[in-house]
Amino acid sequence: MKAMNQRTLTNKPPITPYSSSSSSSPSPSSSPQPPSPKSPHSKTLTPKMPRKSLLKPTLIALFLLLSVYAFFNTFISHNPSNLNSRNTHFNSESKISTFPGKVKIYMYDLPRKFTYGVIESYSIARGGGSKNFKYPGNQHPAEWYLYSDLIRPENDRSGSPVTRVFDPEEADLFYIPFFSSLSLVVNPIRPSVNEGDKVVYSDEEMQESLIEWLEEQVYWKRNNGWDHVFICQDPNALYKVVDRVKNGVLLVSDFGRLGRNQGSLVKDVILPYAHRINSYKGEIGVDERKSLLFFMGNRYRKEGGKIRDLLFQLLESEKDVVIKHGAQSRESRRMATQGMHTSKFCLHPAGDTPSAARLFDAVVSLCVPVVVSDYIELPFEDAIDYRKIAVFVDSESALRPGYLVKMLRRVSAERILEFQLEMQKVKHYFEYEDPNGPVKEIWRQVSLKLPLIKLMINRDKRLVKRDLTEPDCSCLCSNQSGIYANL
Repeated sequence: MKAMNQRTLTNKPPITPYSSSSSSSPSPSSSPQPPSPKSPHSKTLTPKMPRKSLLKPTLIALFLLLSVYAFFNTFISHNPSNLNSRNTHFNSESKISTFPGKVKIYMYDLPRKFTYGVIESYSIARGGGSKNFKYPGNQHPAEWYLYSDLIRPENDRSGSPVTRVFDPEEADLFYIPFFSSLSLVVNPIRPSVNEGDKVVYSDEEMQESLIEWLEEQVYWKRNNGWDHVFICQDPNALYKVVDRVKNGVLLVSDFGRLGRNQGSLVKDVILPYAHRINSYKGEIGVDERKSLLFFMGNRYRKEGGKIRDLLFQLLESEKDVVIKHGAQSRESRRMATQGMHTSKFCLHPAGDTPSAARLFDAVVSLCVPVVVSDYIELPFEDAIDYRKIAVFVDSESALRPGYLVKMLRRVSAERILEFQLEMQKVKHYFEYEDPNGPVKEIWRQVSLKLPLIKLMINRDKRLVKRDLTEPDCSCLCSNQSGIYANL
């Protein structure tokens, strides 16, 4: 019997971590077998011999099985390289970027009229020449900073989460550097025929021309635009063609002008406006901030911005509250800078769309923003907890007589200092000139979209298109539910 048990163990095939799935787990034939039942007439054998002869080999076999299982579970099953080698048929179908490697972006070499040509047209429309021009300062400069970033040498882009590639076959994403926000305001007031034989600039024609050019590109057609990135920071940028580019990643200031099936927090990226007033350079504190609440801007706006006039009526007679009507101008910016730098809180009501540059003016002024905009979306909210730098008040509460001012007067000086300290920590996210500012963060946000883009590309190729009775959002839409007050 002992010799028989030894032969059983000797003949059993070895288990190795690289064997097939059928041999990597014990089968009934390879497991140690219990002894066969004995005949009651077999009395010549010592009763304890079978038990003694099986115990040691059984323990050895169990130990070997447990050792193999532990080795397989630790070094094989959880090893990504092994999984890749066993699933190479997936990689042959689609290129999945391995993280933490940089996301590879191909920037289209657009016809000049879509980039520098827009700047030239802007300058000419204001009496300037076509030489020695520069991108004009405005509150929607992200298109210029992103373009400038990608044309820099790669060794000057240290720490960027994306890298520019010049072979489209290597690209994960495709960037369209059309200066859409500047194109929108090329004509100073309204389109008009220029003197002589100069051509009238038409933003709508530029949008149509861009899409015609883009739809001829093989990489646009390959994935139906899902892997393309569009910059349209002004809420009205690309308004005529947005429905034709809605599959792509849209870089926007908010979703105020987008339909439910066009903009989404899942696929798109919210950008900060550029602040238009100077950053506060003094120390934190409340002693030099004599005003409780400050606002300067257009009193009369459309849509959600109608709340401004109602707030004016409630606040303009309150003590320690400075609320002024004013259009954009150099003098207005000077007055706004002084007001924000000397106030504890700065009002941010909704305008024609939920967001505005005023919010970021307040942050760099260390003036605690008071946000009265129920459907606002905010940039980089995975990196910034806005409850630590701003006060949020729902519109209904803000319009109750006395509510807003009483609430702000109850905030202690220590709490205001906490707000200011947090604003100091995060204000670089809103400084476009900062090398670690919004440009780098925008690219990080874009890079995070890549897994979803791959999902949507594959999903899009298997779905049947249907005509819906109303637009549908198949993923998480923008804020349609309002806000919580945080004081």
